[in-house]
Amino acid sequence: MRALILKKVCDLDYENSPLEMVEYSLPEPESNEIVIRVSCCGVCHTELDEIEGRTPPSEFPMILGHQVVGFVTDLGPSVSNFRVGSRVGVAWIFSSCGKCEYCIKGMENLCPEFKGTGRDARGGYAEYMIVHEKFAYVIPGIFSDAEAAPLLCAGAIGYRSLQLTNLTNGQTLGLSGFGASGHLVLKMTRYLYGDSKIIVFARNKHEQDFAKNLGAVWAGEIDDTPPYKADAIIDTTPVWNTIVKSLGHLKAGGRLVINAIRKESADKNKLLDLSYHDHLWMEREIKSVANITRHDVEEFLQLAAKIPIKPEIEIYPFAQANQALHDLKHKHVQGAKVLVMDS
Repeated sequence: MRALILKKVCDLDYENSPLEMVEYSLPEPESNEIVIRVSCCGVCHTELDEIEGRTPPSEFPMILGHQVVGFVTDLGPSVSNFRVGSRVGVAWIFSSCGKCEYCIKGMENLCPEFKGTGRDARGGYAEYMIVHEKFAYVIPGIFSDAEAAPLLCAGAIGYRSLQLTNLTNGQTLGLSGFGASGHLVLKMTRYLYGDSKIIVFARNKHEQDFAKNLGAVWAGEIDDTPPYKADAIIDTTPVWNTIVKSLGHLKAGGRLVINAIRKESADKNKLLDLSYHDHLWMEREIKSVANITRHDVEEFLQLAAKIPIKPEIEIYPFAQANQALHDLKHKHVQGAKVLVMDS
């Protein structure tokens, strides 16, 4: 099979082609594993974090990609959930131990043996991949392959983030950053909390206008003063300064939910200019999002089909993955980027 592999950590500001196209062998599926012929794979900011070393792969070379949609072509022994020809998706959670206190409670995202697809196990930037059947998901028929791909990470992790805000109908939600996950959170919030106002902090007018077109009552930059304080804010940006700024935009008792595996920092020695009185006092709090569970993915896919949520997508041919990564890092983002396999 053809696969795009990452051989080492590098800086995308200086490396044009971090991924190399190679011929790769596909092992036979083991017990309860399925082989998937990949039709498309979403491009996520986490791939930038992997390439640039903020959350590096556990081994090299590594096949990245964790928003995978494809069709089952082969079954290992004892597979019971799928058959050859089933359309399935694979998300960020590749596996967990299944035995620890977190797995037993359905919180596999906190499992000490959690493995991320495309970071700790071979992912979807390839023509085929293998995964245990319990970490593959049925894709609702309402979605095309390319529409479904971003739902598996940007959508599912956005759904988990929204649940962690403890938002109730009528309260104001803020979104800091407005890429693949942010625009899906806005859509699901409008459906679940129809009386709530949504304000968006985005880095440029293009993204701000996009947010307002989707129903935000206000959109501006993180340094601007919105017309409302927020009861909760979800931060999906890769940078540090939005944390402090977002805390300043919260009401008393508000919660900031940080939806990021890693944060970039221009100066690793620079401390956050965090004031207890201005940012944390009055029972404001910070909550991080750690990965996703199987239940998050299953529940969100059902919700997305019911609403329905159709993500805004930009298509790239599989061979242009390096270009998609650079565009994600350096250019405006409207919705989600998806790699589509060549026919």
